[in-house]
Amino acid sequence: MNFAISNDQQKLLDAVDRFLDQRLPPEEVRRRDAAHQPPYDLLPDLGAMGILGLVAPVQWGGMGLDWITLSLIQERLAERAYFAGSIVNRVVGFGLMTLLRNGSPDQQARWLPQLVQGRGLMALALTESTAGSDAGAVQTRALPVAGGWLLRGRKIWISDANEAMALLVAARTNPEERGSRGLSMFIVPRDAQGIAMTALPKVGNNAMPSWDIGLDDVFVPHEALLGKLNDGFSVLGSTLAYSRASLAATCLGSAQSLVKLCISHLRERRQFGRSLSEFQVLRHRIADMQMRVDQTRWIVRHLAWLIATGQPCSREASQAKVIASETLQALSQDAMQLHASAGYAADSDVQRIWRDARLYTFGEGTNEVQRDLIARQLGL
Repeated sequence: MNFAISNDQQKLLDAVDRFLDQRLPPEEVRRRDAAHQPPYDLLPDLGAMGILGLVAPVQWGGMGLDWITLSLIQERLAERAYFAGSIVNRVVGFGLMTLLRNGSPDQQARWLPQLVQGRGLMALALTESTAGSDAGAVQTRALPVAGGWLLRGRKIWISDANEAMALLVAARTNPEERGSRGLSMFIVPRDAQGIAMTALPKVGNNAMPSWDIGLDDVFVPHEALLGKLNDGFSVLGSTLAYSRASLAATCLGSAQSLVKLCISHLRERRQFGRSLSEFQVLRHRIADMQMRVDQTRWIVRHLAWLIATGQPCSREASQAKVIASETLQALSQDAMQLHASAGYAADSDVQRIWRDARLYTFGEGTNEVQRDLIARQLGL
């Protein structure tokens, strides 16, 4: 494993920096958060830069590069604006990789070019009021009818649903089965008849809207089945492994930004006649924060290497998700304490990251469930 940044990777990172300088300077990030403005308008530019198709094969308009390079870019985007890294995560993790691993040739031909070019994204419609961490408790039904299926049920906390070009819906196709068996995945166009949505207000992640979705006998043809019938759980497993790897990379970037914010604050702020950076207890707090970031970076890079080399990595994906999300949450608390009232101000970058970070220890699978998955793979 060689994690040194290559010349080609550095050129991509430099291009990302120029894009962020132009489109997402700090004041624009704050404005979007305050205005609850999602970054959908950035997708065409991200597509034109090749970022959305970085790991997609050339035949679909992608660059055919490796996951390590993608992980570097996800980290860099999130260091400047978490929502910029996060929307790349959702395009790649929920849409691109799900279709590459499980889509039929026709599904890939229809949807992949749009994802790569930044003409749309997909929303993963898994969570229900009784099915979140327990994905096997999904109650949404897919009823067989002439020519296809009728989807009936309700989903909640679905990111991007209203603006997505399609929903990836988990539904029970075999009512005789329980738990992980008897589930299937369907690609449901957003404009399908019978879909109703209600926006859900949240504490943080203002640039990532969440929706309550009603599915009232939504018809989809047989060709909408994603993967094999009654094998939806394996589709979800691969999708969530990629999305957790992406989440870990963006948490890492956001954690690094907190260290930089704290260093700047300690240098500028004076108390008791000297700079805060001269107080050993605060200097050591910063040192501890950076050590934790660097430890997380190795875990994230190792996972990216496993994906890039085609090795099994579901346990490592869970580990990286837990470590990175808990690192970010811990550092957001440290940063708030170090900034004190300055961090608690409504226009502070620290308070935005602090609010946003609270989601990631339970989003995309609670860390408690991740620990259980890890223990199972260790034979316990």
